[in-house]
Amino acid sequence: MKKIKTTPLAPQEFEVEQISENEANIMAYPFETGYAISLAHPLRRFLLSSSVGYAPIAIKIEGAKHEFDSVRGMLEDISDFILNLKEIRFKLTGDVEETEINYSFAGPCVVKGSDLSNDEVEVVTPDAPLATLNEDSTLNFSIKIAKGIGYVASEDTHDELEDGYIALDAYFTPVRSATYKIENVLVEDNPNFERVVLNIRTDGQISPIDAFRNSLEVMYAQLAVFNSEISVKAPTTVERVEESPDLKKLTTHIDSLGLSARSFNCLDRSNIKLIGEIAMMSTNDLKNVKNLGKKSYDEIVEKLQEFGFEVGGEIADDVISALKKKIEAA
Repeated sequence: MKKIKTTPLAPQEFEVEQISENEANIMAYPFETGYAISLAHPLRRFLLSSSVGYAPIAIKIEGAKHEFDSVRGMLEDISDFILNLKEIRFKLTGDVEETEINYSFAGPCVVKGSDLSNDEVEVVTPDAPLATLNEDSTLNFSIKIAKGIGYVASEDTHDELEDGYIALDAYFTPVRSATYKIENVLVEDNPNFERVVLNIRTDGQISPIDAFRNSLEVMYAQLAVFNSEISVKAPTTVERVEESPDLKKLTTHIDSLGLSARSFNCLDRSNIKLIGEIAMMSTNDLKNVKNLGKKSYDEIVEKLQEFGFEVGGEIADDVISALKKKIEAA
């Protein structure tokens, strides 16, 4: 006799399989029959449409008036140059939503994505080609890079640009592909439960896990209209950060850094016990630790780098959240 239920089974298992730096499989199970696809399909839509990324929205090239023009000494015409530029993926540093960056190159040389990196912008596709310059040729151009979601046509931004700029179609989405498959999984003696395997591949602007987390937040925000009391914050169970190698390192006691007695005592007297506490500090915060001199500061920075972290460096939000809980519990 079929067992009568009053509520559907809620999935309890969540796994992350890191295939590469920019690709991961996210698995959850067990779902009741039909529930897995009901969850996977909208998540895929949100991943592809609502993930935040960066893209060039306009370009101004010295000596070129429009996209069908050419520049003396450059192998590519402007239309090919723009196509190459769209294949280069940028990431603005800091909390910046739009910036304008000027570049200047002299031939002979091949300009690649790595040549566009500077203090304001990081290029996550360093090997992507941009232009080939002949001897005695120069290439001067400015790019406007913005933060956004989805796709924005050049017609939508053309009127807001200064004279001399060529508007570009902007494809912000950092998710290159998002696919899913539904598999059967056995629960007790019932083989009709389901597991969803969601494969996410990004271009390097964000990690697959961050893209997945963002899509959940967007989904929750959309559902919140039905009940103003619903919390749209992504649950801490999105990723098992307790298993993260970075978290394990960051929750290691500062003894493991092998600091000199003077440097160790300065940190210890300031109640800094874990490596993660140093990694979350800004350079100014660390310099302001009581009685910490320049020599001790340099030693701590060097030892932290050997451990794989930078003072004031970027740490994933979920790792920071889990780390703070560890610090509070210590």
